[in-house]
Amino acid sequence: MSSHFLDAALLDELSARARSVPRLRAHHNLHDSPEAQAHRMLVAMEPGSYVRPHRHLDPNKAETIVVLRGRLGVIVFDEAGGMQDAREMTPGGAVIGYNIPPGVFHAIVCLAPGTIFIEAKAGPYAVPLAAEWGTWAPAEGEPGTAEALAAMRSAFSD
Repeated sequence: MSSHFLDAALLDELSARARSVPRLRAHHNLHDSPEAQAHRMLVAMEPGSYVRPHRHLDPNKAETIVVLRGRLGVIVFDEAGGMQDAREMTPGGAVIGYNIPPGVFHAIVCLAPGTIFIEAKAGPYAVPLAAEWGTWAPAEGEPGTAEALAAMRSAFSD
């Protein structure tokens, strides 16, 4: 890590990177390697970025997100893909983030340009197991992602 401080210049640069890549997401890791025991990162996300519903089966991998800029939606799903809860998160808003326990299906939806959040969960990184993906939703890059994203986006007002 080149600096001890997380400043506006870093957030601006991260947003610019997110806008310049096809996935419309960019990460700035605060941990040193995929093998680190704690994963902490800044994530910039733009509207149109698709995050497939997923869960973390490792009992140590609760996932915490706190929104720093913009608007982010989180959706919690049941095992069959039914929406159980949907919340909008904004800095200083009624909901600023979440802590999702292991085993709970969830997805995030970017609701505003320039959205940035901090994410933390236990490491080390492990390739997701097939059982960790919501099989009712297409994988990133597969046909149907635009429709799946639109359905998730519809849970939130403009």
